[in-house]
Amino acid sequence: MSYSISTLLKRNLQDVFGEGDPERRRAAIDELYTEDVVFYDPSKGVYRGRDEIDRIAGAIKATHPDFSYQPIAEPEEVGDGGRVPWVSGRPGEAPEYAGTDFIIARDGRIAAIYLFFDKLS
Repeated sequence: MSYSISTLLKRNLQDVFGEGDPERRRAAIDELYTEDVVFYDPSKGVYRGRDEIDRIAGAIKATHPDFSYQPIAEPEEVGDGGRVPWVSGRPGEAPEYAGTDFIIARDGRIAAIYLFFDKLS
């Protein structure tokens, strides 16, 4: 299945990094990412492939099981790339941290994702 860049950005936040159920998260990863996906994390390095995305998303969710990710602006698209700024924290409370995801899509799937942490204002 092929998705728009905006849909990929939103589903990456909710269905992958925000998903607490490992089976649903893995199904979303297989659906949304290319097999050779690369994830660039500024604090932890580079992760390659769906299995690594699954592992790191699960580890992040386990660290903050009650956090959710909320876009703070609509995704933007240019060519085969896009970005979305977001905040994360416990629902109903002030956000704990913020970031921007930038992706490169190929054939309607995420081929590369770059994470940038932002300062909370």
